[in-house]
Amino acid sequence: MTPLPPGSTIGILGGGQLGRMLSIAAAQLGYRCHIYAPDETSVAAEVAAEFTCAQDDDVASLGGFADCCDVITFEFENVPVAPLAAIADRAPLYPPVAALDVAQNRIAEKTFARAHGGTTAPFAEVTDRESLEKAVDEVGAPAILKTIRMGYDGKGQARIKPGDDLTAHWDSVGHQPCVAEGFVTFSHEFSVILVRGQDGIIGYWDTPHNIHEDGILAQSLVPAPTEIIAQEQAARALAAKMAEAMNYVGVLTCEFFATTDGPVFNEMAPRVHNSGHWTIEGAVTSQFENHIRAICGLPLGDTGLAAEKVEMTNLIGGDADQWQTLLSDPANHLHLYGKGESRPGRKMGHVTKLFF
Repeated sequence: MTPLPPGSTIGILGGGQLGRMLSIAAAQLGYRCHIYAPDETSVAAEVAAEFTCAQDDDVASLGGFADCCDVITFEFENVPVAPLAAIADRAPLYPPVAALDVAQNRIAEKTFARAHGGTTAPFAEVTDRESLEKAVDEVGAPAILKTIRMGYDGKGQARIKPGDDLTAHWDSVGHQPCVAEGFVTFSHEFSVILVRGQDGIIGYWDTPHNIHEDGILAQSLVPAPTEIIAQEQAARALAAKMAEAMNYVGVLTCEFFATTDGPVFNEMAPRVHNSGHWTIEGAVTSQFENHIRAICGLPLGDTGLAAEKVEMTNLIGGDADQWQTLLSDPANHLHLYGKGESRPGRKMGHVTKLFF
């Protein structure tokens, strides 16, 4: 493993706020970032050295982009896998394509977690209206109907209650292939955020307690309550097994429910994650810096806490308009993502507060 020297170019597939924060972390280590994204307006490109605006399936543009990069990563797990074959021999790609394959299909993801000893909610595949009825009979109601591919922050989902009109729910997801998930009774939601280097060494950040509102992450808090800490070891063990099976390099996030029977795996994100934004100020080394370290073959940084307690709050929609009020508290660390238009449900930034 030969470390990538400062001055090298890191390619990032995707142009959102995660790419923006990765680019900032990379610049601090002396690297240049080249953003590849389909939208002309990219908040990541604003802080990067280079920007290629092209579609994700544009093989020629992907090839040209790869030729300009020394290593490539991604900030969005729904990058189409097939076109990445065009750059496979032009620059290393971390995390590996195998991680995208698993994360992009909710059924494959849950099956993968079960294969490595994890527990998931009961689930069944749904391909049409008839199979939806069979799936609900199998997993029970209440249940959640989720599109197998795409969908995040509550999008591409429908909550099914006993006696609901299943046709209406099937229409609401656009007749796309879905998975029906049975209801899980849980006390808390949490995530395991790990980083794995090219040498196989794994580091973990403190486990955040995640609070969601309307299907969107509202807050991540550390240290987590004792109910979560009691299940941390088992959840970490599963996440590590999954990372090792994929020969993973970079930051991996696995989300869990804390239940009376132990941690129940929900989903994984093969990238830096919203529930780890608190690490920018709240950890000795942030998830963004350690992701850059990992993909560049550098030693990993210390993942320990930098304060006794950390609170990260997402700024969603008009919340970001309160920037002056937020900055009036000297303990707050404000991050605005540079998005022009605030819309309901849109993540505009976050604020992190440290307690000593």
